[in-house]
Amino acid sequence: MLPALFGFKIKVNRYKKEAIIPKKIEESKTNALKIVEFVLEKQGEDVVVLDVSKISGICDCFVICTGTSERHVKALSIDVLRQSKKNKIRVRHWEDDKEGRWILVDFFDVILHIFLDEARELYDLESLWSSAEKIYPLK
Repeated sequence: MLPALFGFKIKVNRYKKEAIIPKKIEESKTNALKIVEFVLEKQGEDVVVLDVSKISGICDCFVICTGTSERHVKALSIDVLRQSKKNKIRVRHWEDDKEGRWILVDFFDVILHIFLDEARELYDLESLWSSAEKIYPLK
């Protein structure tokens, strides 16, 4: 059970086999691009999607974006959670750094990172995962 986030709860059954069986990469890319749409609807900035399926066992894709303020970062996460629930994209985990600079949402096959600009520069995930294929934006 994820923490009650501004009035709604998300349940995840960790013991079902389908929760740990990875989806096909094309489904993961489709989910990642849907999540990009949700982020862009709330004016998320500098959105990048990386295909990490060949270099990581954690997930298939990272969606990385920037919010303009702590409030914007939280609003982005809340809206993405609501939209994902409407679109039947399952959420596994949600966490923040308590300061509102970085929120992570785990969708099993896709992990969304929402940063404030200075936190994004500090952690520099794009460089850390530089061998991953960039799916969005296209070159």
